[in-house]
Amino acid sequence: MSVELKMLVYSTALLLALVLIQAAAGVMAQGAVPMAGARDALPPPKPFQARTKRVVDNHREGLTIFAPLVLAAAAAHISTSWTVLGAELFFGSRLLHAALYLLGAPVVRPLVWVVGLAGTVMVLKALLAS
Repeated sequence: MSVELKMLVYSTALLLALVLIQAAAGVMAQGAVPMAGARDALPPPKPFQARTKRVVDNHREGLTIFAPLVLAAAAAHISTSWTVLGAELFFGSRLLHAALYLLGAPVVRPLVWVVGLAGTVMVLKALLAS
């Protein structure tokens, strides 16, 4: 398996971990019975619970841009030092971004997000240049 595909798998595993964290935060904040129900009358989420939803949404958004590019590169047999570095930057920054997001760290978090975006753009640029 290529490095780029491994980074995609790791990024998908990160999404799964974040969804599980979000589910646990919901149960801790609202209780297991309300979270197992229809959730129509839940009170507003607690701050950490809301943050877990935002980090899942943010990572899912990044992954929906990154994944097709990596799959297209794999299908086209494109793997360069730039696509490898781009994929590694994407995953590493997304992992750090998720941790910073869950901790509520300001200022640095958006800078880390930009690194992941740069990694995605690196893979895109390699595809467009082929």
